[in-house]
Amino acid sequence: MIEIKDLHKSYKMGSNSLHVLKGINFNVEEGELVAIMGSSGSGKSTLLNILGMLDVLDEGTYTLDGVPIVNLNETKAAKYRNKFLGFIFQSFNLINYKSAAENVALPLYYQGVSRKERQVKALKYLEQVGLKQWAGHLPSELSGGQKQRVAIARALAAEPKVLMADEPTGALDSKTSYEVMDLLQKINDAGNTILIVTHEPDIADMCKRIVHLKDGVIVEDKKVDQVRASQYV
Repeated sequence: MIEIKDLHKSYKMGSNSLHVLKGINFNVEEGELVAIMGSSGSGKSTLLNILGMLDVLDEGTYTLDGVPIVNLNETKAAKYRNKFLGFIFQSFNLINYKSAAENVALPLYYQGVSRKERQVKALKYLEQVGLKQWAGHLPSELSGGQKQRVAIARALAAEPKVLMADEPTGALDSKTSYEVMDLLQKINDAGNTILIVTHEPDIADMCKRIVHLKDGVIVEDKKVDQVRASQYV
């Protein structure tokens, strides 16, 4: 599903250059649930941004679902993101003046789906995350956990090949974090491939594989016995 070979990324810092990713080799199979861990500055967000086509690599290759991701202009990158990827952010990134259902339907608008079908699908995915009855509510009327569920429904609505979650529980308390992880585990059980960037060991333990980054290289990549979030919910 994802194949990264000898990936390097540097950033210009004035007259200096900061080498953030130093030859990453990283594969993800379809249906995996992978945690990417590392301290601040380890390169995990940079790696996720490259995987999410929000940034470009300097050297190496990136193949997503058999498609080489190379020399994409912003239009093509946006098209591929819409086709392949769903994003979940720590800060939810919901549009405040749109209802839960309108937020969920947004990726479908960019895919050219008809208004009627968008509404049907938005309700379907809100129901999947347990929020169908909140479809008409604005983000300001929702709790943090509910906002993140709307964000997950929005990410699912476009039926992506891979879900990418950047600190999805970072703004939530423990109980709500476990509820969100329970939902993500169920989505993964249904066959969705999910990558989660997290600094929280208990969240990483709820994945099936943990990749540790340090100073721009992978220092550990191991499969783990998954802790089920449902026992804490």
